[in-house]
Amino acid sequence: MGIVLGSNQYGKAENRVVRIYRDEPRHEIRDLNVSTALRGDFGVAHTEGDQSVVLPTDTQKQTVYAFAKTHGEGSVEEYGLALARHFVDNAEPVGGARIEIEQYDWDRVVVDGVEHNHAWVRRGPEVRTVAVTVEGVGNDRREWVIGGVKDLVVLKSSGSEFRGFLTDKFTVLEPTADRVMATSLVAQWRFAGTTVEWDAVYPSIRQIVVETFATHHSLALQQTLYEIGKRILAKHDEVVEVRMSAPNKHHFEYDLGRFGISNANEVFHADDRPYGLIQATVGRDDAPDAGSAWVPQRGWLV
Repeated sequence: MGIVLGSNQYGKAENRVVRIYRDEPRHEIRDLNVSTALRGDFGVAHTEGDQSVVLPTDTQKQTVYAFAKTHGEGSVEEYGLALARHFVDNAEPVGGARIEIEQYDWDRVVVDGVEHNHAWVRRGPEVRTVAVTVEGVGNDRREWVIGGVKDLVVLKSSGSEFRGFLTDKFTVLEPTADRVMATSLVAQWRFAGTTVEWDAVYPSIRQIVVETFATHHSLALQQTLYEIGKRILAKHDEVVEVRMSAPNKHHFEYDLGRFGISNANEVFHADDRPYGLIQATVGRDDAPDAGSAWVPQRGWLV
């Protein structure tokens, strides 16, 4: 029985990059967490310790920061594409590159009703995400872009049911026609191409997510996720697939009756674990091949 090296990649994870744009008196800020991963024929590095085919992870880090200056004027997707293309086109052993980016948004400080030119307050906890994968050169070049959001915490106090479910001898959960529904959503959407109005599409999709969550009467979190994905695809032709992961942040009505106090669905205990984890993919039946677009570098991707 032989022993062989399986799939492998390497890179520099979580480069924290902050770019301040000082061209005008009103400064702008871009706050990113950038991870790189290179793929190719690096077998001898593993089997023989031969590093002649390895572009150091430190070099990848330096490139990330350099490109924040030289390629940082456009959208975060364009920045990620520039990085991935650079590694594939300029390092001979590299056959593919994946760039994962988290963007942290900041709101301007308001003083006496006026936005400050160079002071901000961090927004959160939600984070905009981008994953770019580039493989091959010339006619064999393939490129994928996945946009997304994570840690989008949403809650509604009514308009959600959960009843008619399968039961067995261990079932103790009572059906309900009116419950609190809350989640910390991870949503990602795969684009058909790389020519997109990136900074216009993101807020539009985010708005679809939160509006659907709020207004769609939910018979189950599964149904809500499907409706979100369906509405995104109906509005945005440039999106071919949506993947979502939604932990059910349970809220249980607290027993105040033992104190002689009525509690008509008003006071809850918020349980952080264990939690139901609902995941779903909604896509077009004629969507182009996803290739390695969804292969993650780090574990949070769906």
